[in-house]
Amino acid sequence: MTNVVWIAAVWLVSTILSMVIAGAVLLALPPRYLREGDRAERHWAARTARTLVGVVLVAIGIVLSVPGIPGQGILTILAGLTLIEFPGRHRFITAILSRPTVLHAVNRLRKKFAREPFE
Repeated sequence: MTNVVWIAAVWLVSTILSMVIAGAVLLALPPRYLREGDRAERHWAARTARTLVGVVLVAIGIVLSVPGIPGQGILTILAGLTLIEFPGRHRFITAILSRPTVLHAVNRLRKKFAREPFE
């Protein structure tokens, strides 16, 4: 019985952590991101750190996606991919966020935290 409780606790913590990370990423994006992308100039160290965090999140997401391991693997992978710099990143994120149901849910989250909705 303790194994079931332990598995449920790990699942709950990893789910909440994945949602918090994904929410933080979505709240940090500028309101015009879907139209213009992220044009902020960053120092090479900041870009490297951001990419490393993204790679770690993708790796954790892959592990969480394995059957039998509790957690939100796909959500964690998506959060990680938004941080990694690669060609086509903006198109990839825009394709996901442009879906009406996703856009509505994300804009509702942004409104809840006093952020302007995506344009």
